[in-house]
Amino acid sequence: MNKILVWDLPTRIGHWLLVASFALAWLTGESETFRLMHVAAGYVMAAVLAFRIFWGIAGSRYARFTSFLFSPRQVLDYVTGLLRGEKSHWVGHNPAGSYAIYFLILLGFAAAGSGWATYNELGGEWLEELHEGLASAMLAVVGLHVAGVVVSGWLYRENLVRSMLNGYKLGRSEEAISSARALWVVVLLGLVGWAGVAAYLP
Repeated sequence: MNKILVWDLPTRIGHWLLVASFALAWLTGESETFRLMHVAAGYVMAAVLAFRIFWGIAGSRYARFTSFLFSPRQVLDYVTGLLRGEKSHWVGHNPAGSYAIYFLILLGFAAAGSGWATYNELGGEWLEELHEGLASAMLAVVGLHVAGVVVSGWLYRENLVRSMLNGYKLGRSEEAISSARALWVVVLLGLVGWAGVAAYLP
């Protein structure tokens, strides 16, 4: 197998923007001083997730949801095989990674929505507790995702973090995507910039 382009640029930048916005939101969650920064991080996270939904439909081959639709049975088989040390190489998202994406999108929108409602005092203490619980659940999924990246990367001798930076993984030439779709980054960054500024507007 050769090194081939698998992850387009919007997918990679969106991934790291999601990491950064969630980390910032988590770190500022208990601070009154950085409350607006926390809200801005939540807005940015929601904007990234909204773009990811669009990109899951209109993006390149491995960014599309249709490329990683797996049944729970396939996920279970993949995880049990991984624990047994069985090698199962996937060019795009593997079954376990695909479910991490689904959960992160759902939890991310739920956390952002409950956070917005709490910030605008649309609910009581129960809503604030729900928001914190959703954020904690999201952190747990992130932890499992990172653990999966470490284990599968070690097992397959492939640096998955680096591939999400440069876009390249091992595969056959015919499996590569044709373009990094770089121009769509302008749309992503424009959406993220607007979301970040919106938190500070009256």
